[in-house]
Amino acid sequence: MNHLSLGTRLAVIILLGSLATVGSVIYAAYDALLEEFQNNLSEQQANETASISSLVSQDLELRVNVMDQLATLLTNDGQLLPKDQLTKLLKKQQKLTELFPHSLMVLSPNATALAENVFVPGRIGTYYGDRPHWKEAIKTRRPVISRPIIGRTTGIPLIVFITPIEGDQGEILGLLSGTLEMTHSLLIPQSVRNDASEDAIFLVIDSSNFLFVEGSASDKAIESLPDPGENLLIDAALSGIRYGEVESASGETLIYATNHLQRLGWLFIRAVPKSLATAPAQQAFSRFFLISIGVTFGILLMTYVALRSTTASLTQMTRRIRSMIQKPESSRRLTEKGAPEVRDLAQAFNQLLDGRDANNRLKDNFVSNVSHELRTPLTSMNGALRLLQSGTMGELPGRAKEMTALALRNGERLQLLISDMLDFNKLSSGKMRVSFQPENLQKLLTETITSNETIARESGIRLVASDAPDVWLNTDGHRLRQILDNFVSNAIKFSPENGLVTIHAEKTDPGRLRITTSDQGAGVPEDFKNQIFNRFSQAEVGTTRAAKGTGLGLAISRQLAGLLKGDVGFYNSDGAHFWVELPLGDTQISED
Repeated sequence: MNHLSLGTRLAVIILLGSLATVGSVIYAAYDALLEEFQNNLSEQQANETASISSLVSQDLELRVNVMDQLATLLTNDGQLLPKDQLTKLLKKQQKLTELFPHSLMVLSPNATALAENVFVPGRIGTYYGDRPHWKEAIKTRRPVISRPIIGRTTGIPLIVFITPIEGDQGEILGLLSGTLEMTHSLLIPQSVRNDASEDAIFLVIDSSNFLFVEGSASDKAIESLPDPGENLLIDAALSGIRYGEVESASGETLIYATNHLQRLGWLFIRAVPKSLATAPAQQAFSRFFLISIGVTFGILLMTYVALRSTTASLTQMTRRIRSMIQKPESSRRLTEKGAPEVRDLAQAFNQLLDGRDANNRLKDNFVSNVSHELRTPLTSMNGALRLLQSGTMGELPGRAKEMTALALRNGERLQLLISDMLDFNKLSSGKMRVSFQPENLQKLLTETITSNETIARESGIRLVASDAPDVWLNTDGHRLRQILDNFVSNAIKFSPENGLVTIHAEKTDPGRLRITTSDQGAGVPEDFKNQIFNRFSQAEVGTTRAAKGTGLGLAISRQLAGLLKGDVGFYNSDGAHFWVELPLGDTQISED
């Protein structure tokens, strides 16, 4: 992250922290939500099975109580009523007929059929005392409900209810029985049967005899339970675990609950797919997730805005410092607002800027004063040297004449340096004035070649101007010459021995003219391209070439071009090519 900005680092840290926090919260919330839905579904199954078991138990009590009431009407003076009266009485029992639609019978104390309400051939006189439920009723003298059996005379799967008929002394005078067909059992409420939809699984098993009562996979009314391991739901229910999770034969996870009806030995099992819990949990989780993501991104957005507002001033300070390095004359202050730390930093930077500007003003004033003070005596010295060299004061010896020429060249060079510093101070302070008037381009280029030809010849450089268009410019000829002189002077400095420096002019965009000075040197170094037009910048600091100038020429040229409503630039291509581009204006005059 070293290449990232401070604001980006903070944003990334907050983003990762927020995502980690939200992810942890969402993960924990989903687990808790899923667990709650599973517990609710398990509790619902337990309540359903308990409710079904309670309904069946109440139904059993009702049937047994009604049979007990009828049993008291079947005796007279300690004896059973005659068979014909028993039959008539049984047929009149509308309520019992509804409760036991298959049949009602009265049997002797040893369980031989005596009377029935529905005639079945061969049933009267049949002995039933050899069956376990009849034996139990005779022995205990209490009501008994049989397990699912096959009727002896009807061959139909049945459940038999038996109630002893007792005399006044408690002796057994006979037995009253009612039977229910297993295929039309009314013990399980129809609403419960209907509720056993595709999603819900409802089973009733006789755990004592390992038989299906409800929910058999085949059409058989009485069917044995599958072997252990074939149906994990039944195995789990018979294991005594009242509720939990189990895998079905299809691989689907089921949530089940059981309830045991002790009186019949029946086990009620209800199960639903776990997906009924996970689906709503996932829906609730999806809503929670979307809300969390929205809130998180809202927080991140506000955090980003806060970070941007905090780091904007830091970014502005960085740009200002870079601008101050590239353009030392710029002096815009930073706005002292924002966080206290940012305000303090901006204030400190402004104080530093004020100090720099004060130092620059002091330096500029010093340079200006010194330059003015040097210019007057230097002008006199150069004038005296010219007189001596011209022979006006008498012919000088050869050696003295050479020394005088050398002193004059250095004096003129020093005068040019002083002029550059004065011009730059004027440009920096905005006191430089330009005077626009029609100037002939060819004349300007010729004067540039003439004025620099002596220096070029001394350096072994050829200086030429290629064919230029015969146009007139509305510009300040003196300042344009100053720009071209700076370009030519640099080209001469950095040209190889016997090199060629050319000045070329051409029209570029409509209404604009570009004048290019080209040399055959090594070009501008890559690491110096961004500083080439800065003041006091020199490509080869410490060399003899750098010692020939102040580093102000190109900086002055850029500012002069701005005053002339133009621009400057350069490019490398087999040497350096510096150009100045100016508007032609409305004063183009062709002499053709």
